Amino acid sequence: MKTLQNYGPHLATPSRRSRLTYIVMLSILTLLAFVLCGSGNLSSTAQAAQQAQVASASTATSIPIRVFFSKFPNSVDTDFSAVYPVDRVSPTVAVGTFAIQLLIAGPTISERNQGLFSELNTMLSGPSSCSAPLPVGGPDFTLTLNKKGSVTEQGTATLQFCRTISSPGIGADARVAAQINATLKQFSSIKKVVILTREGHCFGDESGRDFCLR
Repeated sequence: MKTLQNYGPHLATPSRRSRLTYIVMLSILTLLAFVLCGSGNLSSTAQAAQQAQVASASTATSIPIRVFFSKFPNSVDTDFSAVYPVDRVSPTVAVGTFAIQLLIAGPTISERNQGLFSELNTMLSGPSSCSAPLPVGGPDFTLTLNKKGSVTEQGTATLQFCRTISSPGIGADARVAAQINATLKQFSSIKKVVILTREGHCFGDESGRDFCLR
């Protein structure tokens, strides 16, 4: 009996310790599993965000277009209608508007050194009549597809200047018209181009009868 009493406590102690160890280990494993699962979710979320950013970047608009300039001396001395294309890239699907903006901006320095030019930038002056609802600013022009002036006409694009345009002569008028026509007609949806002044009259029409709207 004495032996049993002496060893009884020692026999029972490992059992209690085992249970405590089991409970502690189970708690640790549960906590570890929770942390790992949480980390996995965060990792998946971060990965999804990165994938979304990559997808967004890959769908960014980048459309090759051309802008047509005149060239010295060809377009000045021999043929006012002669135009020469340069390659550009549009960051927007509004390719027609962007192409004309680049036409107004003119050729690059290296392109100018090759004789390319556009008088359009220097011909525009004064405030924009298309600034509303803003009090100042506004675009140089508006471009409306499938319209001949205010009349619906499929395949016709109407470009109307929002600033006063002053021309030095019929040669400049012819070159500007050729540049705009070639630049816009590169797009398959545009078959005909109408060019209007700020006041709504046909650009380059010295007769004052607005034949381009008929």
